[in-house]
Amino acid sequence: MSSYRPYQQITRRKSRRIMVGNVPVGGDAPIPVQTMTNTLTTDVAGTVAQIHRAETAGVDIVRVSCPDRESALALKDIVRQVHVPVVADIHFHYRRAIEAAESGAACLRINPGNIGSDERVREVIRAARDHGCSMRIGVNAGSLEKHLLEKYGEPNPEALVESALYHANILQQHDFHDFKISVKASDVFLAVAAYQQLAEVCDHPLHIGITEAGGRRMGTVKSAVGLGALLWAGIGDTLRVSLSDEPEEEVRVGWDLLKSLGIRHRGVKVISCPSCARQGFNVIETVRTLEDRLAHIETPLTLSIIGCVVNGPGEALMTDLGVTGGGAGRHMIYAAGKTDHTVAAADMVEHIVELVEAKAAALRAAEAAEPLAAE
Repeated sequence: MSSYRPYQQITRRKSRRIMVGNVPVGGDAPIPVQTMTNTLTTDVAGTVAQIHRAETAGVDIVRVSCPDRESALALKDIVRQVHVPVVADIHFHYRRAIEAAESGAACLRINPGNIGSDERVREVIRAARDHGCSMRIGVNAGSLEKHLLEKYGEPNPEALVESALYHANILQQHDFHDFKISVKASDVFLAVAAYQQLAEVCDHPLHIGITEAGGRRMGTVKSAVGLGALLWAGIGDTLRVSLSDEPEEEVRVGWDLLKSLGIRHRGVKVISCPSCARQGFNVIETVRTLEDRLAHIETPLTLSIIGCVVNGPGEALMTDLGVTGGGAGRHMIYAAGKTDHTVAAADMVEHIVELVEAKAAALRAAEAAEPLAAE
């Protein structure tokens, strides 16, 4: 018998646990998926609507930019209308951090070395403690400190790590430890190397990302390569996929990354063939339609969509539900890996949607019954 076990290679790096609102980050906590709004924060209705779309896609944490006082104060109206913790994005003005904490932010994205005097740092930390805020130190290859660029000549892993540890040390000197760190770059190799080096020298929780990765296609590829490598190595306590696209698309790709590595599971995982001349139905169009129709399903389950009988039965053995293209206008439906019944081509999509929804409902009911059975 084979000793192979899927995902056995992944062992999480040990890190401290912090809280971002009610979401645990680090330690053995599930890896949260994060995104960032791109609306004007002062447009409360638009920002809330965008966060709600991200929530539907499965977001765990959302970052909101607070470049001015009006934006920081608008957080008060935003946080009470959403269901996930909100991170306030602060860069240089310490007053924005204090206002954001007072307005209900769960976390402050701020680099303490950039906000001025030690007294200002103490004021921000005091506000964070008073209002239960954690912090994220966010180092970016595109905005490294001038002295580090002069020292190293260019952005490199050592410069990113030195910057991150400098800011972390400031917080630690003030006995503040509820923070996570990111060391992002648009260059995949630079980002991965920086995270690897940082992971070796500290136990701070790490927020991973390939920043400014590009549009939906290229950004997804770069993020999959970089974040996939880090996650496979056990590095990463939260993640964001940075795309020039809508925030909910970032969330979907983030979840797909975690699902592909078996780290977290949510919604329908579709296993489908690329299609060929043997296909008994239009696989590409069918998959595109089903992914859209099944996007509302949160319960983890697997669905194979295979155009012919060459690989269809084998893939169906490993999925909850499956369909394989057949002849005479009918296709085979599989349940729990076994042939179950056939369906007419014209009815196939609607039938699969009904089967998936019923299966998801049954799994939810069984999960709800487990605590009762234990009693």
